[in-house]
Amino acid sequence: MIGAGYGLAHWNFAAIGRSTLAADVDAAQFTAVRAAFDAAGLGMPSVSGTFNMIHPDADLRARQIAQAVRLIGLVPQLGAGVLTLCTGTRDSDNMWRAHSGNADPSAWSDLRHSLDSLLEASREAGILLGVEPELANVVRDARTARRLLDEVGLDAPIGIILDPANLLTPDTVDQQNKIIDEAVDLLGGRVIGIQAKDVVGSGYSAPGAGLMNYPALFTQLARIGPVPVIVQDASENDAARVRADLLRSYDQASL
Repeated sequence: MIGAGYGLAHWNFAAIGRSTLAADVDAAQFTAVRAAFDAAGLGMPSVSGTFNMIHPDADLRARQIAQAVRLIGLVPQLGAGVLTLCTGTRDSDNMWRAHSGNADPSAWSDLRHSLDSLLEASREAGILLGVEPELANVVRDARTARRLLDEVGLDAPIGIILDPANLLTPDTVDQQNKIIDEAVDLLGGRVIGIQAKDVVGSGYSAPGAGLMNYPALFTQLARIGPVPVIVQDASENDAARVRADLLRSYDQASL
């Protein structure tokens, strides 16, 4: 990453073969991860705390909430200020797969119940929770994200991780400007991070390898204050190309 020019890296304990919620990670390993980032000269803006927050198995959900609460308390040791979340799906096998039950009022109720414990822990730890709208999840778009923000209130330690590609599909990418403008209108003041990937016919790709107009996107995102941009879906061999393309697109934007 350093060789490709990146200065920040989002962290997930799965990268070292541990569970994302760090239930199998002790304090010494937290210290070792922070030391490795420091040695590499990398900043860590955020840590993954993704789990299925509306999993239909209530007992499993409760166990994972408890693990997430523990992780939130340890995030400051990593030097990060944000724990990222998946708002979940009623699909019991894949938290990134859509389910008809996601639109049921009980799904929203379960999300709020899961979130309440995490918000309390985040206040105590002095960090923010980052919610990323995903088409397959209960917070599926900018409007449902806005609903969540309004319900928890302005003082809640929570913000939005905005991945523009999550709001688009191959069938709607030609409406990119309209969809992203709405998202920025609704969420701009609460966006705390940007995820960068691209839309292709089979799903997603590295930025610059798909259908999205990145210069236009950066023009739209200029209305959001400076926040970290984290690249997704890029291989190690493609990382330098992606960074160069994103910088070129930024230079071409109308800022």
